[in-house]
Amino acid sequence: MLKLHTDLPTAKNVTAHEQTLWRNLIFNEDCIDGLGRIPDNTAHLILSDIPYGIGAEDWDVLHDNTNSAYLGASPAQEKAGKVFKSRGKPINGWSEADRLIPKQYYDWCSTWAKDWLRIVKPGGSAIVFAGRRYAHRCIAALEDAGFTFKDMLAWERDRAVHRAQRLSVVFERRGNTSAANEWSGWRVGNLRPSFEPILWFTKPYKIGTTITDNVLTHGVGAYNQEAFERHSPSVENIIRAGFRARESGLHPTQKPLDLMEALIELTTQKGQLVLDPFAGSGTTGVAARTLGRDYLMFERSQAFYETARSRLKESVPNL
Repeated sequence: MLKLHTDLPTAKNVTAHEQTLWRNLIFNEDCIDGLGRIPDNTAHLILSDIPYGIGAEDWDVLHDNTNSAYLGASPAQEKAGKVFKSRGKPINGWSEADRLIPKQYYDWCSTWAKDWLRIVKPGGSAIVFAGRRYAHRCIAALEDAGFTFKDMLAWERDRAVHRAQRLSVVFERRGNTSAANEWSGWRVGNLRPSFEPILWFTKPYKIGTTITDNVLTHGVGAYNQEAFERHSPSVENIIRAGFRARESGLHPTQKPLDLMEALIELTTQKGQLVLDPFAGSGTTGVAARTLGRDYLMFERSQAFYETARSRLKESVPNL
């Protein structure tokens, strides 16, 4: 049976028994409001596909800029349909206010980074999908909160849509045949986005001890190469994973179960707790329970929260 929002201890430092009360819960609320209730040193791993701040959907707008063109659509985008349905901000921005968006993304990450540091166990990992454009801002925010930036991994997708517009077509629409011929082969946009960065952070462990000591005390700090080899035989920091049959389509930025399972097995043992503050369709929870780990998730969208609950019930019927 899925456990939902119940009366739980709110003290920051509580007993080990009280920490176990936070297992296999999913909350329909903004994690920025809810994380403060979770005791210190509760989670063994934080694994989350956070909003990228690039305007993928309304929930991905993390700034106070009211530029009216944002999330609109050009005629070309409307023609492209689902593939390219809304307009984000170009890299150079449309105004001076637009140029503040990267800094505002850093500020937003900083609102929850301190709680993440407090909640994860010493030596534990925080693994974050943060997008290529503002990943550096996320890294800076978590470093400033006290995390150590361990490594950047890459998820290589089996499918990636190329959305770069042909410059010659733009000139042809304008009736500028000479410019269209001159700029044939050139495009406006980016190269095919075949990978997404995965940011791997660790919480510093006690000064004067070793990582080996920390593993014995807190059960985290090393990585399981043998388990990871089942997902990445060459033990590279590039993970190649696609969706299983009928798995995708539940969330605009959904990640494959195989990918999340690889990261969970890389850093945790059975029986440990995986926290996902931005749960989306619940992939992290499903992967955790499938692998014999516990989960703790937050999702503020009612619709995605219900999707996550449904997936958990279907994937782990005896939960």
